[in-house]
Amino acid sequence: MSHYNTVFSQLLKLIPRHEFESLAKQHHTGRSFRTASRWSQFVTMSMGQLCGRNSLRDIVENISAQAHRLYHLGSAKLSRSNLSRINESKPYALYEALFGKLLHRCQKTAPGHDFRFNNPLYSLDASTIDLCLSVFPWADFRTTKGAVKLHVGLNHAGYLPEFVTVTEGNRHDVTIGRILKFPKGSIVAIDKGYNDYTWYKQLTEKEISFVTRLKTNAKFRVVCRRDVLKSKGLTSDQTIEFTGPQTAKKCPIQLRRIGYRDPETGKRYVFLTNNFKLAAKTIADIYKARWQAELFFKWIKQNLKIKSFVGTSKNAVMTQIWIALCIYLLLAFLKFQSKLKKSMQQILRLLQLNLFEKRDIMALLRGDPPRDSLPDINQMALL
Repeated sequence: MSHYNTVFSQLLKLIPRHEFESLAKQHHTGRSFRTASRWSQFVTMSMGQLCGRNSLRDIVENISAQAHRLYHLGSAKLSRSNLSRINESKPYALYEALFGKLLHRCQKTAPGHDFRFNNPLYSLDASTIDLCLSVFPWADFRTTKGAVKLHVGLNHAGYLPEFVTVTEGNRHDVTIGRILKFPKGSIVAIDKGYNDYTWYKQLTEKEISFVTRLKTNAKFRVVCRRDVLKSKGLTSDQTIEFTGPQTAKKCPIQLRRIGYRDPETGKRYVFLTNNFKLAAKTIADIYKARWQAELFFKWIKQNLKIKSFVGTSKNAVMTQIWIALCIYLLLAFLKFQSKLKKSMQQILRLLQLNLFEKRDIMALLRGDPPRDSLPDINQMALL
């Protein structure tokens, strides 16, 4: 009979230990560890994410119940004070760097997006994570409210968060958009919150296409009109130039304006893009696909612990967020490797229920019965 380590151990083996220790050395400050380690911190906090634990005490007591299996995980048992101290003082940059390593591995196995064109497709969006200002005084957002903001450039190839930045809650979305380096030839779907005519010009110069919604008060003139298929919900397809004094100075290029009416809701949309090659309906579908970024935020907030925090310092909060994002990539990698149609949530639920079971992780995802549940052909039959 085959021997397997625990499901949790097999999941952690997706992270080469030598790579992790190399990153840990690069991102270490303060005194050296005596019994604890960054790997023990990662194992403990990852277990908390996968099992949905809400406090340091809950996390420590849960993993203490599995203390006899920590040796096989390469981890030491951490006390609540030790875990708190590491979260508070040891740089979260380690897990930001680990996220980059895991992302690179996921990109190699990720499936393509659902469109016919080969250009990389991204959706850019941000989500605010509310914090209590009296408990997190460093997260100043409004007079009586604290927050941090998670900015994500979601690659539609596998729906991977390829560009991720965590900032203070009052940072404007477009300031982050400007510093992201999308690959040449890519297409970026953005919300009206990222409206910046100078940035539109810069993206065009870098040969990066964007799809957004045109502001209702934008002043422009129509240069030419193209025929549209009204049966597909299209109402217009025009080449325009901005005529507003400031807008024309910031964006002195011709852009494409596309009108679209959703046949299901009857709502009318007006899109703005610098892409003149794709069909007008494809442009409308690209903006509709931007909703995947909203679904990504909804998923991680509902299934991982990034809304309630086990530490109050900025470093502890950032550590928890980046570890949660690392767990998301591990789940995504399992999904790509298994080539099954199970959703990310189904995979997470299976892991939660079998985290310390000694089963083959791929057999678990396929739904194969446990080996010990199969009848033993050597067992004596009672006649």
